[in-house]
Amino acid sequence: MIPRPEYPRPQFVREGWLNLNGEWDFEMDQGCSGEARGLVEQPGLSGTITVPFCPESRLSGIAHTDFINCVWYKRAFSVPAETEGKRVLLHVGAADYRSKVWVNGRYIGLHEGGYTPFEFDITDALKAGDNLLTISCEDHVRDDMQPNGKQSRLYHSHGCDYTRTTGIWQTVWLEWVNPAHVVRSFITPDAINGTVHFRVQTVNAFGSILRIETFFGGKGMGSAELRCDSLSTETTVSLLESHPWGVRDPQLYDYQMTLTAPDGKTDVVTGYFGLRSVGFDGMKFLLNGKPVFQRLILDQGFYPDGIYTAPTDEDLKKDILLSQQMGFNGARLHQKVFEPRYLYWADHLGYLCWGEMASWGLNHCEIGALAAFTKEWLEELERDYSAPCIIGWCPFNETWDIDGRKQNDDVLRMVYRITKAFDKTRPCIDTSGNFHVETDIFDVHDYEQHVDEWEKRYSRGTDPIYDRFTERQHYQPGQPVFLSEYGGIGWTQDPGGWGYGESPKTEEEFIERYRGLTNTLLDNPDHMGLCYTQLTDVEQERNGLYTYDRQPKFPPEIMYPIMARKAAVEEES
Repeated sequence: MIPRPEYPRPQFVREGWLNLNGEWDFEMDQGCSGEARGLVEQPGLSGTITVPFCPESRLSGIAHTDFINCVWYKRAFSVPAETEGKRVLLHVGAADYRSKVWVNGRYIGLHEGGYTPFEFDITDALKAGDNLLTISCEDHVRDDMQPNGKQSRLYHSHGCDYTRTTGIWQTVWLEWVNPAHVVRSFITPDAINGTVHFRVQTVNAFGSILRIETFFGGKGMGSAELRCDSLSTETTVSLLESHPWGVRDPQLYDYQMTLTAPDGKTDVVTGYFGLRSVGFDGMKFLLNGKPVFQRLILDQGFYPDGIYTAPTDEDLKKDILLSQQMGFNGARLHQKVFEPRYLYWADHLGYLCWGEMASWGLNHCEIGALAAFTKEWLEELERDYSAPCIIGWCPFNETWDIDGRKQNDDVLRMVYRITKAFDKTRPCIDTSGNFHVETDIFDVHDYEQHVDEWEKRYSRGTDPIYDRFTERQHYQPGQPVFLSEYGGIGWTQDPGGWGYGESPKTEEEFIERYRGLTNTLLDNPDHMGLCYTQLTDVEQERNGLYTYDRQPKFPPEIMYPIMARKAAVEEES
């Protein structure tokens, strides 16, 4: 059976595709000398691996957790007869970090970045019968111009850094398209006015007709038809009925795009979108014009057997359901670009998400970090722009000083401004926690464990935010605020595990501390949200509400009402 067989790009679907997951030839290349040694020309490699699981994972069949500088993959494939007259595209969902591709020994291209998808047109390198696909991935996590998130830069997993991921970790697949086809779309809903705006990028489409149809529950909701005379075509569709997308009420529309070329050939793409708006009323966060308190969980997206890659699609869905069972309505997708299938489930379960980049490991003190970071960050914005669940962006997290050097403020400022230029519909936090330079929301991280001290800092009537770094960052009065990391209460019987603060002695003590910290934030009308650390344990970090294998540490029926009760901003609306 093919692992992870589901369609990997669920908001932009074509019928013609081929999943290449499964067993591949595989070889490690610690000296990064494979090209010089002729690995491109060889018909096979010395071992095998199960794609899309990284070689550090058990599901890959390898489970090698030491540093891996370079890996090689090979796989034979044949293209279906239906590809005749079409262009064949190779897609890689994500591969960490510097990936090169060859087909039948012919060099195709290079992609740098460990978290975002890439594609190449491989048509001209194909031949009849079997073809040979070769991919190499170099990965140097100790390079301070390579963002690596929570991947450990020491030999072993330690503190809040965990097992590394090298090479391919998301689905590899082929699709075939007409020469004139839709490349991507950017969907912007307007819930207040009941319209949806489409910006559609095409290739070889001059003189083609693009028809966009929208549906709700199978009923037509509005359409548009226009002629393509440039690389980008835009239109707004007025919807017959308004069905807003909301928290746990994820009403979704369907769409179909049909591009008809002058030669009569058609390219058909289907997908979905949500009708929703995000905004602020003073310090309140608004979803579709109504105050919603963001009850977020910190989700790191690690799995015991798959590391970065969920064993199954159902495991992605399960993590969201586990969070909702504890009373949360969303998550910070922390220090990792989560795969599109996760966002698909968040869209379909009504779950708020903050899109984040794996910024740790990047030397943000150097202006050169802009070049290393921005390309991949823009690829994430491009990939996830249309997802209803994404209600904000956060490119950086805790930009601490490095070897006594302060962050380069221009790096953060420029990434914030690029983000706002690309997406004018969502808020952006420049760096979660510290040190803010230019931001729409002023958030802080605070792992204070004593409820009495916590109440002095964050109770109703105190200053909007308690900031430990006033010499480095300055709160602007009236700016929305929230505690984007708190709690992290350690709960483990394992002496090798850790959490924040002194571990409670009993389950009752844990629950009372959790209740006290959370109630304080829920009762403060000046706060727009919270984010508890964290959903699950991850390796040695044992401060999850669930164990690493997703078992609840505390009864959800007790935890749910603590988090899910109405917040002050919701009571007063």
